[in-house]
Amino acid sequence: MDDETLSNDTHPSAFHKKHLSMLERLSKRHNQTRSEDPDSSSSSSSPSFESTSSFFSRFNLLKTSIDSQLTQSQSLTSQPSQLKPHFDKIAASISDLEKLVAENSYFLPSYDVRSSLHTVSDLKQKLDNLSSQLIPKKKFAFKSKGGNKKTDSVIVPQPEPEPSPVSISEKTSSITVRDSLGFRNETGRVLVEDVRGSEVGEFTVSDLDSCEVRIIGTVRALFVHRLKDCRVYVGPVMGSILIEGVEGCVFALASHQIRIHHAKGSDFYLRVRSRPIIEDSDGVRFAPYGLRYRGIEDDLRGAGLDAETGNWANVDDFKWLRAVQSPNWSVLPENERVGIVDISNPDNGKEEI
Repeated sequence: MDDETLSNDTHPSAFHKKHLSMLERLSKRHNQTRSEDPDSSSSSSSPSFESTSSFFSRFNLLKTSIDSQLTQSQSLTSQPSQLKPHFDKIAASISDLEKLVAENSYFLPSYDVRSSLHTVSDLKQKLDNLSSQLIPKKKFAFKSKGGNKKTDSVIVPQPEPEPSPVSISEKTSSITVRDSLGFRNETGRVLVEDVRGSEVGEFTVSDLDSCEVRIIGTVRALFVHRLKDCRVYVGPVMGSILIEGVEGCVFALASHQIRIHHAKGSDFYLRVRSRPIIEDSDGVRFAPYGLRYRGIEDDLRGAGLDAETGNWANVDDFKWLRAVQSPNWSVLPENERVGIVDISNPDNGKEEI
């Protein structure tokens, strides 16, 4: 395939062939990146499904279960009170399927990641259609099933800014906020969680406006939903990070795999083992990770993230299939970078060095 863009041929068959050719090229590029990293398959922190066949075995099992639940929905029309719990259960299953893709995508070929994410999107659409059809009076959406979970977090009060709602599109509102340790529904706060010496699985940050988040130590997975004008500083993440619906934010993150969906006008300071993935995003900029707290070097080594791969600048835009670089992201100019941010002391603001 030459460098001619996909849009130059509108014939459906030709478009399909070029589309598949582009996906194959993305897959080859991803595998080449893996071959240049000899430690990518031997790290002790690699996902449990460290092969394409075993991943798809689990993926297809969960998808079949979801399809079966969707088929059963019509039989519940005679029991309207059972429809909402039924749809909530399906929504949680789809969220688990999406999480499975995120946690394993760092070793999967790009084509398989893209195909799996499209399958998840199709299932979400089917669920939305069914729920709108069977519960027409109240549109269904993926929502949190539980309230805020109590934590030992330090919350440092800040002067209250003028309240402004977080602007979130209809697409991002269909994300499940998982019932895990985390920060939710705050405005104008400094939110600090020190997890050093403890084993933390998932950590969720959602529905924040004008907040600063500091997570000191290591967590297994991080989920970020619906943030506006926030700063998020996070120690090493053993698995994956999923970011959905953010605007005007700054992130400092280290992880094996990072997926960013519906981000606008935000900066990302990253250290990542695989290529970062963006979708439906614009005005996002990238720079190398620059975070400091006491013990972070040990945490980075323990998570297999002590080496700088340079992947922070190798971004894949899954909604941009042309041969030229996507205009939706760029490298953050050095003279605009914030420098190293020290979050060691939860009582003080960040220190730029």
